Amino acid sequence: MHSIAASIMCGDQLNLGQELRKLEEAAVDLLHCDVMDGSFVNNLAMGPYVLEQIKERTSIPLDIHLATEQPSKYIDMFAPLQPKYISFHVEVCEQIEKDIEKIKGYGIEPVLAVNPESPIEMIKPYLSMVPMLLIMTVNPGFAGQRFNHHVLEKLVVLSKLIETMENKPLIEVDGNINVTTVPALIDRGANVFVLGTSALFNHQKGTYEQKVNEIRELFEKRRI
Repeated sequence: MHSIAASIMCGDQLNLGQELRKLEEAAVDLLHCDVMDGSFVNNLAMGPYVLEQIKERTSIPLDIHLATEQPSKYIDMFAPLQPKYISFHVEVCEQIEKDIEKIKGYGIEPVLAVNPESPIEMIKPYLSMVPMLLIMTVNPGFAGQRFNHHVLEKLVVLSKLIETMENKPLIEVDGNINVTTVPALIDRGANVFVLGTSALFNHQKGTYEQKVNEIRELFEKRRI
């Protein structure tokens, strides 16, 4: 089964209430929320007060992506919002198992995130501990970057690693996800697709519902 997460950071920040209504009409499955600390990535985004108001105004489950150093600190900061998922980057975490358990202790599902250049071996020891993995197809920090095609090879390796697992973690992909890149990602095992500027929050014709349905049609074609 395939799901769509809308990257709310790419939406109109002065009209978030309107954006949330349109995303609900489009029936997206998750609201992907990028938290950036200006250190792990060279950008700042989405503090707890903003996400608290978003949480109050939508029924779409939150998928919080911590693009931060010191993940443990930010887990404690955002856990009170009770999102469905919190992801953190293995590249900066010195206590991965401990932070996985911390997230679970809050009743939230933990997700491990890796950058395009990071090897799959970094998450291999933890595959059975998490329900989902976030594979970045661009470097986190800014929208509109070019898709890293070499990540497709990583997805092939990852899919082979989890194919024999009883409880297979979902594979979420984020970064220039659109009608051009989705088919190859589906074929390599991706399940959850984060839509941002290139597929959803752009000035191309069509409503959010129409754009989301265009991606869902690709899901259906891949099932045939």
